[in-house]
Amino acid sequence: MNKALFDSQYTSAAVKALELFSVEPLDIKLVAHSENVSFRIAVRDSDTDYVLRLHRPGYNSIEELESERIWVRALSDAGIAVQDSLATSQGKRFELIDIPETGEQRYAGMTTWLEGTLLSDHLQTKLESSERKRIFFNMGEIAATIHNQSTCWKEPPGFERRRLDLEGLLGEAPLWGRFWEHADLTQAEQATLLRAREYVRAAVNKYGERPDNFSLIHSDLHPDNVILQKGDLALIDFDDSAYGWHMYDVASVLIEYRLASDFEALCAALLEGYREHRSLLERDVEMLSTFLLVRGMATIGWFHQRPEHTGSDYFAELKSWVLEECNSIRY
Repeated sequence: MNKALFDSQYTSAAVKALELFSVEPLDIKLVAHSENVSFRIAVRDSDTDYVLRLHRPGYNSIEELESERIWVRALSDAGIAVQDSLATSQGKRFELIDIPETGEQRYAGMTTWLEGTLLSDHLQTKLESSERKRIFFNMGEIAATIHNQSTCWKEPPGFERRRLDLEGLLGEAPLWGRFWEHADLTQAEQATLLRAREYVRAAVNKYGERPDNFSLIHSDLHPDNVILQKGDLALIDFDDSAYGWHMYDVASVLIEYRLASDFEALCAALLEGYREHRSLLERDVEMLSTFLLVRGMATIGWFHQRPEHTGSDYFAELKSWVLEECNSIRY
């Protein structure tokens, strides 16, 4: 990311948005540019910092953004540690902001900043087996709590989120992109992915959508979206929350550790934590490897739609793993 470029393009828009939210900043710091452009805001006469997010155009509609806020509040009521949202002086949660430097319009929204350590950073420095298993046990508990809430929750009228269903993940136009068309794939690799896609589609279709395995999910529970706060875990970034399979949510926790030497122990700890709060059938557990592959395919699609991330070492490693998994399928 060219920080200076993004600073020049988006900081003036951030200042304009802060005026609408009646926030007087002491400091505005660009902290992320992925789906959205995110700033950390230090505020005068406040012990709490905030996040100002300028949402990627065309990714979520205003109805989907408002629905995200509604569900996050409901998850907070269910005991999940999440960010609080702020309203503008007009009582709105989002405002559409012009960005003359890029010719865009982006919805601006604000939440509280959660102090703590990114779980990804913690797991890089804490290599003790007991601590790693504790973290994944707790992640299993959180995933189960999310799924318990969403399967019992009655959405209000007008609630709208996308569906990571068979078409949303493995259809002709997946929500995260046509992964088999990534520019870094050879013709043979594309053919491998397409063949595996049909096989996986059949397996997921047979598994089916049921009230006990499919509901609202976070869908992006990787360790960069989890904050460690004095031993407890809090969740951020519900931008990709959708209706989807519970085991896809579980796969999103595990995918970045698929090559770790202790992967099986981490997986077992996560499932143990999950079962502390929600039952799992054997057929659910058996589908985990399939959803890990689906998540890998979806992530290739994500990179396909975002050429600004070309050359990523993570992408190269992920692509290699996905193709190896596809080649190991016994058709």
